[in-house]
Amino acid sequence: MIIVRVTGILVEDGRILLLDQDVDDRSWSLPGGRVEPGESLGDALVREMREETGLDVRVERLLYVCDHLPVGGPHVVHMTFEISRVGGELGRLTEGVDTNRIRGVRFVPFDELTGLGFGSRFAELARAGWPGAGSYAGAKKNIGL
Repeated sequence: MIIVRVTGILVEDGRILLLDQDVDDRSWSLPGGRVEPGESLGDALVREMREETGLDVRVERLLYVCDHLPVGGPHVVHMTFEISRVGGELGRLTEGVDTNRIRGVRFVPFDELTGLGFGSRFAELARAGWPGAGSYAGAKKNIGL
């Protein structure tokens, strides 16, 4: 079984939008989620961003594709896109649609990423503007996730 997930990276004023939500081994994550059957990648990301952050977004460029192969679990393909805000209200979440409760949504300075459980590689990529955008990164850990 393969699961496809989309996540969005929204950067404004040197800060990246994150969710306060227990995911894997950290409590902060990128907004996004599973692509539903019959849903395009872009439509899934727009839906997930609206549900989890309250923002309406436009999907811009593909930043990276990576794999997560948990022992005994399904193969998860992560596709992460750069996005831009086009409307909505930050923090207006859609209740009951997420299996991991969202405690908050906020923009975080790049310098705080490692303190929130993101790898130093992820912080470097964010500061540099995602060099190598559109490439296959291999395992999730290769990009600091």
